[in-house]
Amino acid sequence: MKRFIIAGAYLMVCAVALLLSTPADARVQGQPGKDWGNPAGKECAECHMKENFGLWQEWNASQHGQNGINCLDCHQAQKNDPDAFTHKGQLISILVTPKDCARCHPTEVKEQQRSHHATAGQILNSLDNLLGEVIGGPAAVVVGCRQCHGGKVEIDAKGRPTMDTWPNTGIGRINPDGSWGSCAACHGRHTFSRAQARTPDTCGKCHIGPDHPQLEVYNESKHGILYRAQTETDPSKLNLHSDKWVAGVDNPIAPTCSTCHMSEAQGLAKTHDVGERISWNLRSPVSNKINLVRLDNGKSFDVPEGKPVPKVGSQARGAKVIEVLTWENRREMMETVCYACHGEKFVTGHYKQLDDFVELYNEKFAKPVKAIMGELKKMGKITPSPFDDKIEWIWWEIWHHEGRVARHGAAMMGPDYAWWHGLYEVAQHTYFKFIPELEHIVGKEEAKRLVKKHFTHPGHDWYFNGMNKDALKKIKAEYEKRYGKGSVQ
Repeated sequence: MKRFIIAGAYLMVCAVALLLSTPADARVQGQPGKDWGNPAGKECAECHMKENFGLWQEWNASQHGQNGINCLDCHQAQKNDPDAFTHKGQLISILVTPKDCARCHPTEVKEQQRSHHATAGQILNSLDNLLGEVIGGPAAVVVGCRQCHGGKVEIDAKGRPTMDTWPNTGIGRINPDGSWGSCAACHGRHTFSRAQARTPDTCGKCHIGPDHPQLEVYNESKHGILYRAQTETDPSKLNLHSDKWVAGVDNPIAPTCSTCHMSEAQGLAKTHDVGERISWNLRSPVSNKINLVRLDNGKSFDVPEGKPVPKVGSQARGAKVIEVLTWENRREMMETVCYACHGEKFVTGHYKQLDDFVELYNEKFAKPVKAIMGELKKMGKITPSPFDDKIEWIWWEIWHHEGRVARHGAAMMGPDYAWWHGLYEVAQHTYFKFIPELEHIVGKEEAKRLVKKHFTHPGHDWYFNGMNKDALKKIKAEYEKRYGKGSVQ
């Protein structure tokens, strides 16, 4: 009861503040910017108005333009910058990096630099990168992988980005000044609109497809349904332009991705560290609950549950540990956002269902198949190199595609993705692709031994002993009642 009284008072205060406030990025199209900022930047703006009117119009109508932040305030470079070159008498850089943005937005950049977003470009030693570079080819990596993950921007002798590494607004772009990421990945240049960054489609540039279908799952969920309905009826009530971003107050109609992962809530500050509130790793072959360790060099890393977690004040990865968030802490943060719109039973019930689902995926499918793959390598039946055996492709798709779809479907309340596009296909690939290929590699008897050894979860009983006969009779009777006698054989 105390939680609801406090939450109610908090929401009333925030609601009054919302009614009295004017969105900070509300602006009038075509109005010139204020007369401040770098004086020389006026000349840049006047020239680009003629040369790139669309670009100029976006900037001029933006909060930057309306407050006099001009081209040179963001693009001016220093002599020692590797990407600096002289243009119209001014030393500039094409790239605007998080380090540049930090001059005015230090808190946001600090949070972004320690986030999973910032490290997305560090995929050089991953299986994903191997697929792109070797099995696909470098050109596929440039226009595919790096446009989401980001890549290292190389600079030519004239101080300009090379054509094979630019353009790139990947979320983990590796910049010449040592910073990671691109603020324009979410706040598209040159509007840099917070409203745009808060829409699900902005996140959907990267969070889409068979390996991380968050946008599709969101669209199927009640959250996504309510959001789309509101955009059709009265989008102003979504308050996407609001200076604040308070869960349940600025967006009481329907949450977007940024509501859950970034917004302020009761006793919880807004953040640009988008993974801070995530308590499960839903990406790896086997999921783990994850603790978060933050370092004094501005970086952070996850530690799976059950592994040693360094203490505050100790050294880890060449830096001092300044904060540790357990997976329980991270979940409490996300639950705090949920409580802005949902009751306690609803929230705890959702997490109970999610935990049960992920454990089912882990114990019934991921761990047994992973263990068999390990045995095949030890036996010399498959090579140490990835992707040169058919069974490795099958296992890859089980966890990297269907397994991820299933887990994200459960996490974000997308039932079709949790089951039909998720665990159903995990099961189908396991029973009717993985096991037959296993038999082809080691023979039926050895395959039977390996499956019996590792497929110990009671959910596999139907595979070894057949379906329950009483249950099958009931199903047959129900189908014949609906569709006529003989409809099920």
